[in-house]
Amino acid sequence: MVARTRPLRPLLIVFGAQTAITIMLAVISGWSAGVPGAISAVLGGGVALAGGLAFALFMPRNTCPTALDTLSRMLRAESAKVGVIVLLLWLVLTSYKEIVMVGFIGTFIIAVIVFSLAVFIRNPVLLETGKNNVD
Repeated sequence: MVARTRPLRPLLIVFGAQTAITIMLAVISGWSAGVPGAISAVLGGGVALAGGLAFALFMPRNTCPTALDTLSRMLRAESAKVGVIVLLLWLVLTSYKEIVMVGFIGTFIIAVIVFSLAVFIRNPVLLETGKNNVD
């Protein structure tokens, strides 16, 4: 029996958590600051989610032959994420005039922290088959 591996499983779980947290914080921000607060929270979560998607697009899907190749691909993915985040932060802060900074920055920070938690999500299929390169 050949086990199916799902290397994107941790990212999909994190993107779902980021979306759920963004919606929850948008409701809270909307309740406390009105419609501009809800929009600001959605924009903050969206910036973090877009950065995570850029990371996922640049991240290697297969194993690299050397550790240096793996490291360079990971750094490229991280720099793409940071670049997208900086560009979108600038775009939102210059174009949306009614921004509620607490909702925007707060949701952005929490969503970025949630993305970093993808490291702790295990892929049980990889663990069962022994193809996790831990040996």
